[in-house]
Amino acid sequence: MKKSVIAATVAASVLALSACSNNAGEDVIVSSKVGDITQQDLYEEMKTTVGEQALQLMVIEKVLDDKYDVDQEEVDKQYNDMKEQAGEGFDSFLAQQGYTEESYKDMIKLNLLQEKALTEGVEVTDEEVDQYIDRMGTELNARHILVDDEATAKEVKTKLDEGGDFAELAKEYSTEPAAQESGGELGWFGPDKMVADFTDAAYGLEVNQISEPVKTDFGYHIIQVTDTREAEGAEKKEDITDERRAEIKDELIQKKADPNALMDKLSKMLEDADIDIKDEDLKDALDQFKASSDSEEEK
Repeated sequence: MKKSVIAATVAASVLALSACSNNAGEDVIVSSKVGDITQQDLYEEMKTTVGEQALQLMVIEKVLDDKYDVDQEEVDKQYNDMKEQAGEGFDSFLAQQGYTEESYKDMIKLNLLQEKALTEGVEVTDEEVDQYIDRMGTELNARHILVDDEATAKEVKTKLDEGGDFAELAKEYSTEPAAQESGGELGWFGPDKMVADFTDAAYGLEVNQISEPVKTDFGYHIIQVTDTREAEGAEKKEDITDERRAEIKDELIQKKADPNALMDKLSKMLEDADIDIKDEDLKDALDQFKASSDSEEEK
């Protein structure tokens, strides 16, 4: 299952909580010599244990479903693909996680709705797809020096240009703990392992060329590619079908999408939906989304 912004482990409880909250009352759902359990008993217990998270899932699905379309064919395809990949252990997996086929498909639908919201407005060009396909056939062996600021990165670059030893400078300057042992060595990697800005810079270097400072969320990198090789088992460019190309484009769109933007978008959608939570015990269930919205407005 592709990663979801919302915790999937709670999703198995949503169906039951939803069912009993729609008509929570004194109807007995379990009877025994030691006492009965009513719908209200079950609702209160589930509300205590997973209530806020389950309510978040239910409300978010409603606001997303109101704006984005996920048809049953999409859900069934992803479900069947996962079932085929898991093989004979799939039914056991569902049982262990507390899912039925129906509730698992509900979770798939929620994830697909989130993906549509996440990737809305994100564009990937044909040139970017071509570039990625070309890179799939090549792996790089590289090393880097990671520092906190651009000024330090430029200082390191100057020392390297003047003949400084890369490994020794990595041990001296790099903020990456492993650099003390590895000298900044990263080993072999393909276009999927590193963050996008690092990948673009590394694949743009000739062997032994030293990069200018490269900024990522981790800091500033000085990168040197030390070798290249053909990726074992890589898809051949001439064998890639239009369907596979479309899949690659979708994967690149999801990589380019910003999960933080989804939280901001959800906060705005929840605000626009004018949600009024009637159960006092669950009044604060959506506060984290309100906080996200308030934080965005302060920027």
